[in-house]
Amino acid sequence: MMKKQDKKVALFAGALSLPFQTRDALRKNGWEVYVVGLKNFYDPALNPDLVIRLGNGGRAARECKKRGIHKLVFVGALGHINLSDIRPDFWSISVLLSVLKHQRGYDSMAVAFNKALEKRGYEIVAAQDLAPELTFEKAGIQTKTKPSRDDEKDIARAIQVSHTIGIEDIGASVVVDKQVIAVEAAEGTARMLDRVVEMRKNRRKSGGVFAKMTKPGQDLRIDIPAIGVDTVRAVAAAKLHGIIVNAKTCFVIDKQAVIAAANKAKIFIKAI
Repeated sequence: MMKKQDKKVALFAGALSLPFQTRDALRKNGWEVYVVGLKNFYDPALNPDLVIRLGNGGRAARECKKRGIHKLVFVGALGHINLSDIRPDFWSISVLLSVLKHQRGYDSMAVAFNKALEKRGYEIVAAQDLAPELTFEKAGIQTKTKPSRDDEKDIARAIQVSHTIGIEDIGASVVVDKQVIAVEAAEGTARMLDRVVEMRKNRRKSGGVFAKMTKPGQDLRIDIPAIGVDTVRAVAAAKLHGIIVNAKTCFVIDKQAVIAAANKAKIFIKAI
């Protein structure tokens, strides 16, 4: 007799709308979703089954075990974390010690975190693997607007630079207009784009591309790149021609709205 497929998953939800879309996509694909809201971050409208503060992983682990849940998905932003609000329980301390022992940078920290949970009987799964419709599933141009020959040169340069900064674990985003004009650092993508908008506010001619790419060897089960309507608006405000992302490994928050916004602004989106 064939063993019944394990279709239970715990969704750990941070801020913004991605947890809503992930929950709904997983349920549509036949998953039984147990939603865990991260206190001070999740949207109350999500109506989670359980709310925990950061550092209270032991409670979540007990609840998952009781329900026979072994698969975990993490989505949603955490933003600024107030360290004074973190009071880790013994279970979380043991995980943290394991992470600190093995991590050597931001990305290696994610890998170490995943391995620490796997040793405790949990499988960290990528939301985009369970619900690929959360991404651009096929490579190619996603919009009515197409890149020009000059745009293609900027695209090639942006991909090259993204690969370089990704290897060095510097950031996931870059802006190129014949030359590199911005690279994401610790401030994050949104603030990087704010810098570009300010830098180019008096510029009459548009040009250049924004690329948000996965890093070589990046663990895509936690903290993968994402774009949304706000990204499109910022790219338009920066007088850039287009957006470059990876197919299958970049969340697109409200995909139809993103494509519509890009079409309205006459910005291309290319998935590679």
